[in-house]
Amino acid sequence: MANLGCEDVRGQERESFLYFAYGSNLLTERIHLRNRSAAFCCVARLQDYKLDFGTSQGKTSETWHGGIATIFQSPGDEVWGVVWKMNKSNLSSLDKQEGGKSGTYVPKEVNVYTQEGKEITCRSYQMKNYESAPPSPQYKKVICLGAKENGLPLEYQKKLNAVEPNDYQGEVSEEIEDIIKKGETKVH
Repeated sequence: MANLGCEDVRGQERESFLYFAYGSNLLTERIHLRNRSAAFCCVARLQDYKLDFGTSQGKTSETWHGGIATIFQSPGDEVWGVVWKMNKSNLSSLDKQEGGKSGTYVPKEVNVYTQEGKEITCRSYQMKNYESAPPSPQYKKVICLGAKENGLPLEYQKKLNAVEPNDYQGEVSEEIEDIIKKGETKVH
């Protein structure tokens, strides 16, 4: 992955923003479905937060058939993810994809740290009113593929791989099946 350098966004704030992804948008193929401008910036760590999977107000994701990723404050824990540099013209499509319009997630400004220790302020999303629920095997796979593709720390990848999925055995959309196939081809 080419590192665009997260510092390069300075002076371009009018056209661009930084987005910290920790769920399915870790995978390039996934984020590019709706947000073609997303360009890999760097791998980063969100300190004092923990990753969880859940359903918003008890409603299972129709796209993913299980719990979807969220973050919550947890002193001493950390969530690893990818910082994407995006064109502001993609803000509404990202909000829609992240369930901002439906009320599933709320946008949140977070400070993350690069592997070199540099602090960066990014947009991210946090599920509101959620109940913990395991992800579908397909959702887990997309996250794990994205973590591997972008070189998240191996210990963190092991944690993601250890997540117990639900027992959903049906299909997800053709679009999602395609990104899983492309992702598997890319990282193997």
